[in-house]
Amino acid sequence: MSLNWSLKEIYSSFEGEDFLNDLSTVDKFSKAYEEMAERICASHYDEKNKLEEFINTSIELDNLIRRLFSFINLTLSVDTKNKEGLKYSDIFQNKVSGFAEPEAKIKKWIGEIEDIDKLIDASGLLSEHKFFLTEIAEGSKYILSDKEEALIAKLRNTGSNSWSKLRDLLTSTVLVDIDIDGEKKALPLTVVRNMANDKDPKVRKAAYEAELASYKKIEDGVAAALNGIKGEVITVAKLRGYESPLEENLIKSRMDKESLEAMLTAMKESLPSFRKYLRKKAELLGYKNGLPFYELFAPMGDVNMEFPYEKGQKFVEDNFRTFSDKLADFAKMAFDRNWIDVMPKEGKVGGAFCSGLHFIKESRFLLNYGGAFSDVVTLAHELGHGYHDYCVRDKSPLNSDYPMPIAETASTFCETIIKKAAVKTATKEEAFSILETEIGDCTQVIVDIYSRFLFESELFRRREESALSAEDLKEIMLQAQKDSYGDGLDPEYLHPYMWACKPHYYDASYNFYNFPYAFGLLFAKGLYAEYLKRGEKFVEAYDNLLAVTGDRSIADVTKVMGIDIHSVDFWRSSLKIVEEDIEKFIELSEER
Repeated sequence: MSLNWSLKEIYSSFEGEDFLNDLSTVDKFSKAYEEMAERICASHYDEKNKLEEFINTSIELDNLIRRLFSFINLTLSVDTKNKEGLKYSDIFQNKVSGFAEPEAKIKKWIGEIEDIDKLIDASGLLSEHKFFLTEIAEGSKYILSDKEEALIAKLRNTGSNSWSKLRDLLTSTVLVDIDIDGEKKALPLTVVRNMANDKDPKVRKAAYEAELASYKKIEDGVAAALNGIKGEVITVAKLRGYESPLEENLIKSRMDKESLEAMLTAMKESLPSFRKYLRKKAELLGYKNGLPFYELFAPMGDVNMEFPYEKGQKFVEDNFRTFSDKLADFAKMAFDRNWIDVMPKEGKVGGAFCSGLHFIKESRFLLNYGGAFSDVVTLAHELGHGYHDYCVRDKSPLNSDYPMPIAETASTFCETIIKKAAVKTATKEEAFSILETEIGDCTQVIVDIYSRFLFESELFRRREESALSAEDLKEIMLQAQKDSYGDGLDPEYLHPYMWACKPHYYDASYNFYNFPYAFGLLFAKGLYAEYLKRGEKFVEAYDNLLAVTGDRSIADVTKVMGIDIHSVDFWRSSLKIVEEDIEKFIELSEER
């Protein structure tokens, strides 16, 4: 069993003919694409055939670009200093930026079509891509002139893309000086962050203090990256005519403001319950002034909940099978075919992610596996993303992209399967530990995500006026944590650098990449409640739900299950499930 993923299914290597041929094909494609744009946009004659040509060309281009991007990006994810990867990343981005101008021209042209619905209905190919085309037509008002779009795409290569690479390089290569059992070590940041789950409170505190100290070495560089990226985002959003980066992200997320406000209202109402849980955990661990930040992930219960990777694999596969064989077989396929890069190592980016490879109907998963139960949950979470991609594998690539909020549904649902199934076979003490882990994870997705939403809102507000120093960013983050966690956390032990360790802030395409996690958790909770009611009949409906997520608005996707996301009561009902778990946790803790 390999602990490193296999990328040979994408390309043999950067020197391979397959990679180099496709890279050179981009240039030929770019010229042909420009010629197509000129021909299509010359008039509105023969619109149906022109639209069909655009769809067929877009499918071919999508597969080519995603294959190249995935190989480069996945290579750099596990080796941020890879010289070939860094070189070809720049080359690739420069090549791809050439498509921005003709693409903008075509999208503007599509927006000018007077009766596009009639044209779409007259063609099988266009009907299949109705949502894709309608979304382009509606979004065309936010597209700038051809020259402006081309300029923005080119400037991103020396702007936000470069800033993002710098941040990845700084955080993946900084070594954290830490004293463990009297032995001084210099460890990668990802390894030290995993120590937040250690059973020994001294290790947890030492890791927290060492982590914060390590950011001092890189804080100015990371702050500069964040300023550069967010400054670019504000400028481009204004140029396009969006009210704000938040409005832009809501439109890209196919979600309306009413849904977001309904969800945030319910989240804010639930904060006192989460603070109650945090204070109880603090009390159980012997703290009187709320929970120190470094104890958020402290394992609870006198149990040996260690999960070496092979045990974690089996745990996930067996418990996925309690839901469906199809889901379990997918997990087994990922394990057997080396789709997962498992362990933390120097030069590897932190966190975890799933990369869907629609062009070969596979996925790749990055983990920083540490052997705790939370790592098993992360494994299940990322496999959930992969299963979502598996359910849309036979769709056109243009209908396979689903927006961020719905993207967290399958992953969170898989987490729930693991935790609920684990409780059924657990001892009383293990059940207590699993329940606490579940509530702790929900705290991250509701309370911490709320703090990140507050942070990013204030960051954008202040970045409009001027650049922010590392000290400014720490101050905003601390205030956001205080407003969200309240008296649940010890105000003397917060985490002022959460802006530095979360990679989502550094992608100019994914602003406010926080509320989608809350959406995913709460929507998945509502779905799991439906599963308990419907039983086996639910499984097929669930797969069908995932399959349609790429070609509908979120509100229309949720209606498939009879759920109205504009209703605060829906979000309250999902949060009530967590609040009941909190009461159960407090009750169990008092029985121990």
